[in-house]
Amino acid sequence: MELVIATTNFHKILELKAMIRSCFKEIEILSLRDFPQYKAPEEVGSSFSEIAEQKALDAAKATGLYTLGDDSGLIVPALGGEPGLFSKRYAGDGATDKDNRNKLTLKLKTLREEERDAYFECALTLATPDGIVKTSRGTCEGKLVIEPRGRSGFGYDPLFMKHDYNRTFAELEEDIKNRISHRRKAFDKLVPYLEIELTKLESLR
Repeated sequence: MELVIATTNFHKILELKAMIRSCFKEIEILSLRDFPQYKAPEEVGSSFSEIAEQKALDAAKATGLYTLGDDSGLIVPALGGEPGLFSKRYAGDGATDKDNRNKLTLKLKTLREEERDAYFECALTLATPDGIVKTSRGTCEGKLVIEPRGRSGFGYDPLFMKHDYNRTFAELEEDIKNRISHRRKAFDKLVPYLEIELTKLESLR
């Protein structure tokens, strides 16, 4: 099976590749970096799941291959759910990760420490050119710090500490983060569906 990860985000590709390879040695993993001619549609949807489905299905139809679509973000309940669906462009179109973190940090400083609870949410969709196979969700709960910590990870990782850990996602070893993250929880729910699709392909040989 060839499986396309429907993103050009280098960090997401690395994380998902590691997860896929930990379970499926026989899958050949591609990404949208392998299809430079592909132009992703504008993201439209009212939930991470809707956007992940859009990404997966559009890329599957364009490439003719099994595709894994991802949409994820950080939710701070005390800020009305911000940055939420706008996590990638929280500080505006073209914002860098640092720009987004700086905007969030300014808002966090207006909150009491006990109000800085937050969680990451990820939706993953497995699709074929014929339609969506399955969409799964995963969340990871924790608290936010107002001084970025760590050099690993990406996005809001330097601000996020999972409950029961005394390090931010950007301070954790990659393999630890990949075992406990919202993305891993969503991926684990897709594993049985990938196994079914692999079995289908094997039966056609």
